[in-house]
Amino acid sequence: MSEKGRVGILISGRGSNMVSLVEAMQDGRIPAVPVVVISNKPDAAGLERARALGVPVAVVDQKQVRPRSVHETRVVELLNDYKVDLVCLAGYMRLLKKTFIQAFRGRIVNIHPSLLPSFPGLDAQGQALAYGVKTAGCTVHFVDEKCDHGPIIRQAAVPVLPGDTEDDLSARILKQEHRIYPEAVALFFNPGLRVEGRAVHTLD
Repeated sequence: MSEKGRVGILISGRGSNMVSLVEAMQDGRIPAVPVVVISNKPDAAGLERARALGVPVAVVDQKQVRPRSVHETRVVELLNDYKVDLVCLAGYMRLLKKTFIQAFRGRIVNIHPSLLPSFPGLDAQGQALAYGVKTAGCTVHFVDEKCDHGPIIRQAAVPVLPGDTEDDLSARILKQEHRIYPEAVALFFNPGLRVEGRAVHTLD
């Protein structure tokens, strides 16, 4: 790995977690540099936000680059072109397949708006409200072949309040996402980090 880590960020939408990661790298909280932001959607609002932060951007349009295997290969090629050490998924609405996982095994992280293993997949906040839980939250985890499944790096709990709507709960969780995702990425570049089975150990 290079002296200062090189991070590639994948987005599909507004990119608020991307912004929190880039700002944390730019102010020194993460010992890495954001080398590229890639989107599968050309109209993703996060692309302009990345440009405003001075980060190179690229688009691999999922509607134009088909089939999925070809699309995924092109994204992997781009990340390799930028010599990326770590891939951060920040609202990237595509399940990664074998080609991607093999290319960056142990070097892909994701943030999910639930306390995994509860409520994986889409609409996690809606799932939590429908189930009637009293505590929700978010999880940063390594990515493997299964959806929202890999070893957990960081979690944050968020209370579910009486009368919460999905928007209310989502906004409360998002604040914690913006806090713990940079923390987790910083830990990745900690030489004391190790993964044993499902357990992630750090010197801190």
